[in-house]
Amino acid sequence: MPVTINASTSSGVVITPDYSGNIQLQYNGVAAPAFSAQMTTTSVSNTTWTKVLYGTENFDTNNNFTSSRFTPTVAGYYQINANLRYADSIAGTVVQMAIYKNGNLYAYVSNGVQNVTRALCVSTLLYCNGSSDYVEIYTYQNSGSSANTDAADYYTFSGCLLRGA
Repeated sequence: MPVTINASTSSGVVITPDYSGNIQLQYNGVAAPAFSAQMTTTSVSNTTWTKVLYGTENFDTNNNFTSSRFTPTVAGYYQINANLRYADSIAGTVVQMAIYKNGNLYAYVSNGVQNVTRALCVSTLLYCNGSSDYVEIYTYQNSGSSANTDAADYYTFSGCLLRGA
């Protein structure tokens, strides 16, 4: 039988270990949301911000990730991370990657591509209200034609609750 240890704080944090060596973190009785998903190939049009597709979930502790969108149901501060790589040769162009919150640019990174550098990583801490806020990843490139992102296990979109509201 699991043992519950109440942190005796006003934040309502509960740590519940089980006998398999697992620990479940909760905030006010709800599992703390965390997810990780792997990128699938995304065709990115020239000079157009395009939503990056993440089709395979590695894990989703609170069922808040679907259709390449994270919609947390617990209000609080979230660490959001994403990385990608362009598969197509697009030397001499600019590639960008952004975290969008509620359909608006929140944080981004830009890179002038040389011969082989076409990978990007973006990370930020942001607040989500637990009801209507959502987070997505977008990318942009200006190679003169469409370009594809690379699909691999290590190109991911991930996030977790760091602290409740």
